[in-house]
Amino acid sequence: MAEEEQPNLSGGARRLARMLPSLMIIAGVVFDLATPSKFTAAPMFTAAPLLAAPFFSFSVTLATGIFAVLTELILDFYNSLLDETQAYTELTTVITVSALALFINRVITRSQEQLASARVIAETAQRAVLPTPAEEIGGLRVAARYEAALADAFIGGDLFAVQETRHGVRLVVGDVRGKGLGAVEAVAVLIGAFREAAEREPTLEEVADRLEQALVREGLRRGGDTEENTAHFEGFATAVIAEIPYGAGIVRLLNRGHPDPLLLRGDGRARFLPPDDAALPLGMRELGEWPGRTETHPMPDGSTLLLYTDGLSEARNPAGAFYDPGERLGGRVFPGPGELLDALVDDVRRHTGGGSTDDMALLAVTGTPAAAGAAPDPADDDRPPGRGG
Repeated sequence: MAEEEQPNLSGGARRLARMLPSLMIIAGVVFDLATPSKFTAAPMFTAAPLLAAPFFSFSVTLATGIFAVLTELILDFYNSLLDETQAYTELTTVITVSALALFINRVITRSQEQLASARVIAETAQRAVLPTPAEEIGGLRVAARYEAALADAFIGGDLFAVQETRHGVRLVVGDVRGKGLGAVEAVAVLIGAFREAAEREPTLEEVADRLEQALVREGLRRGGDTEENTAHFEGFATAVIAEIPYGAGIVRLLNRGHPDPLLLRGDGRARFLPPDDAALPLGMRELGEWPGRTETHPMPDGSTLLLYTDGLSEARNPAGAFYDPGERLGGRVFPGPGELLDALVDDVRRHTGGGSTDDMALLAVTGTPAAAGAAPDPADDDRPPGRGG
């Protein structure tokens, strides 16, 4: 009777859901036969279709209701109660609740269909705004992950992008203030500005300035000076912009108020790369001139640069302790950036007990001997954008 269950169940929950409606009817039969006729098992028979409604298809819920009604009739006949008012009352109750269970099943099914449609739309939006980078860009092995804090949310205010340019492979990881549509719009603005600026601008400072201008311009375009529109469009973002020149064995970083990148060497040693001077997040230049400057760090072959948002560094365990990626990853060696991020996501889930209060964007790039190849041929600023992700 219960072979067709609704989706989204697994393991023990699925087995229990499959058994409960039948168990309730069986328990009702046993109770009725084991007790005097003045005791009724009708509540158990009414519970069976109600239990089936959230978990099974319409046809299975209908079959459960019919089976419950027939069982009530057979027991009334067996107990010679068909002429009693109580029997009619109990039978009417079982029929009414079974009809209610069918209505509940239709409502739940429609809600699940709408949720599935929303999930498809969200996944499409994520692919459009945050496309998955290629596994190899400019001789670097690349991996990216986006982990939403909410189970059915696929995109928010975290962002990443990778671009192959004549200056080297350029990357950005950022976190826009706030959630919702305004944050997603700001993400789209920043990624679009980054792709163009990464191609054209000779320095990371100028790339950051272009991102700053894009945020300010978009805020003004939306009337960001008004309270209503300021709430709709998020006005600032933390970000790390990186550049890995071809064959130089270095990485250049510009940090605008973002969590410090982590460099993992091929032998398992890990160290953070904090900026020497603090800088304001993007979009806050009206508060002061703390623009930040590019700093250079060695990046030997086989090293992996990990960029992330504060959804990682601020993930807490049940005792309130923050997740420390340097401590948790230090001493470990991973075959590649994809394996690193898979292990990192699993480790964060264990640390938090499976829950998180913030989205988490992760970007890892591993230098290889292939990255020491020649840079792309120089071209003027009007050439098409380079390959990115």
